[in-house]
Amino acid sequence: MTAASAPLDGLDRWARGDLLEIVLLVLGAILLTRLAEWTRDRVVTRIDQNARETDELVRSEAAKHRHVVAQVVTWAFLAVVYLVAAVLVVQRLGVPLAGLVAPAALLSAALGFGLQRFVQDIGAGFFITAEHQYGFGDVVRISVTGVSEPAVGTVEDVTLRVTRIRSVTGEVITTPNGQITQVTNLSRDWARAVIDVPVPAAIEVSRVTDILKRVGEEAWNDDRLRKMMLDPPSVMGVERIEVDTFSVRMVARTLPGMQFDVGRELRARVASAFRHEGINVSADLDTGRATGGAS
Repeated sequence: MTAASAPLDGLDRWARGDLLEIVLLVLGAILLTRLAEWTRDRVVTRIDQNARETDELVRSEAAKHRHVVAQVVTWAFLAVVYLVAAVLVVQRLGVPLAGLVAPAALLSAALGFGLQRFVQDIGAGFFITAEHQYGFGDVVRISVTGVSEPAVGTVEDVTLRVTRIRSVTGEVITTPNGQITQVTNLSRDWARAVIDVPVPAAIEVSRVTDILKRVGEEAWNDDRLRKMMLDPPSVMGVERIEVDTFSVRMVARTLPGMQFDVGRELRARVASAFRHEGINVSADLDTGRATGGAS
């Protein structure tokens, strides 16, 4: 064997040994990724299929949580796979792991703040999942550190690190779990549509109450609306008094996430009923609120 061929022989042995193992490790990580994603998609599809087969208009809390757990477990599994694959590839490249301890310590010190945020996100994501704070399909309002306006939308994805929601206008809002300071779940167990009806002060309160009660009874007798509500709408009474108007509050307890549809329908019915009675209501009727609740 000549001196010129010795490096080629060493490269050939490395290609047949360590390089082949590196390629197999990368391919294995890719296959495990595909398998994990396929399994997650099958689980999510089964959850969605079971939800469609039932007569319920909304997902159950258990189905929402199972959907989130499937996403979180897949994310955690892939993180472990990539970490193990990276360590094994580094070993096959001949880089001593012991020699990386000191540089890693310096890098950790330099990136301490970022790593702290990462660990904080992971911890917060774990508790969000374990405590069933919200699940896939929930309508939530999220307050974030350093942001004055909360984000409101439907939960589309939850991992241990981030939560993604889609707003009513279509934007996808991604929030690190560690930056979430407060979550208001608007679709947990039940919700409530709140309609404040402003009417002229010259109108008798009893007349307004009778009209609203009639609207509530008609809505409850409507089969389409009745499926969304848990009990008949009720009139709470005068909520606010101003110089020339007063507001009468009407509420309806609904299925999770249905408070917006029920609220819009009730406001339309109230406006039509008052117009039929010759009573002009303020445009503020269109700003009725909807809230969430828990049993």
